[in-house]
Amino acid sequence: MKHRHLGNSGLSASIIGLGTWVTGGGGAWGTEPDDRESIRAIQASLDAGVNLIDTAPGYGWGRSEAIIGKAIQGRRDQVILATKCGLWTDDDRGSFFVARDGKTIRRSLRPDTLVIEIERSLKFLGVDCIDLYQTHWPSVPPDFTPIADTMAALLKLKQQGKIRAVGVSNVSPAELEENLRCGGIVSDQFRYSMLHRAPERDILPFCAEHQLATLTYMSLEQGLLTGKVGMDRVFGPEEFRSNEAWSPWFVPANRRRVLDLLASWQPLTDQYRCTLSQLVLAWTAAQPGVTHVLVGGRTLAQATENAQAGALELDAADLARIRSDVVALGEPVKVE
Repeated sequence: MKHRHLGNSGLSASIIGLGTWVTGGGGAWGTEPDDRESIRAIQASLDAGVNLIDTAPGYGWGRSEAIIGKAIQGRRDQVILATKCGLWTDDDRGSFFVARDGKTIRRSLRPDTLVIEIERSLKFLGVDCIDLYQTHWPSVPPDFTPIADTMAALLKLKQQGKIRAVGVSNVSPAELEENLRCGGIVSDQFRYSMLHRAPERDILPFCAEHQLATLTYMSLEQGLLTGKVGMDRVFGPEEFRSNEAWSPWFVPANRRRVLDLLASWQPLTDQYRCTLSQLVLAWTAAQPGVTHVLVGGRTLAQATENAQAGALELDAADLARIRSDVVALGEPVKVE
């Protein structure tokens, strides 16, 4: 497993990190995860050399954090724990974000809600310090909190020893720049995959220039880039993968194009003796500006397979060939 610096935090994190969005469950995933298998998957990731685990209170409203806490008992020193703040359900503080799983979710980066959230996360995770504490989504009107106020509150938590480093997630280039100017951030987390390359225009170059770590999520496009989601799969209306705006590549016409592209890479998977998942993750981790790739795993087998991508080195010519192929694929077609 290769490691890279997590910005200027002084932490060295595995280039493949375990993302635990699916671990929290919820209707948007179609089927509920098995908590016991989730624990086995987390422990298998650690056994395979992963030391970066990313979660959030919003992943099952404490469920994901609590499962991680159980899985890492006795192994805390092997883990860089990353969690988040800023999605609020207790009351009407914050600005409306979305209604899901019977909850009204608001964005709140107010100092008063942050001090409540940090204590909950520490309790669920069963630790006294979180290594990387990230804002989950930026604050927006009408209940808008200036970035300077949020950062001041987070830096105070750092001074108190409750967090080691501060990061951001899902911010615009302008918001990223202001967060950096307000001081203290070491990382940026955002969606990036070979099918969703928009961050290459601005976010990735900015992070590279300022030596910020980058944590990419959905880099396997919710399983599509594993090659295991066939044309026969049907998704329920509440699932993320049935939302064309969020996951346009799952539309059957687009899915067929992706599956054909993946099939054309069999000579590469044969050459490197790897799976499609490992090929895609290794390609993603090799892109300019990308430092860490987060990937979920429901099962021990999935987690182990994904972790092994952290040792895979692709030749420059093959990296270029894969990029050429995905560029030639073009954009997903819209279905009226």
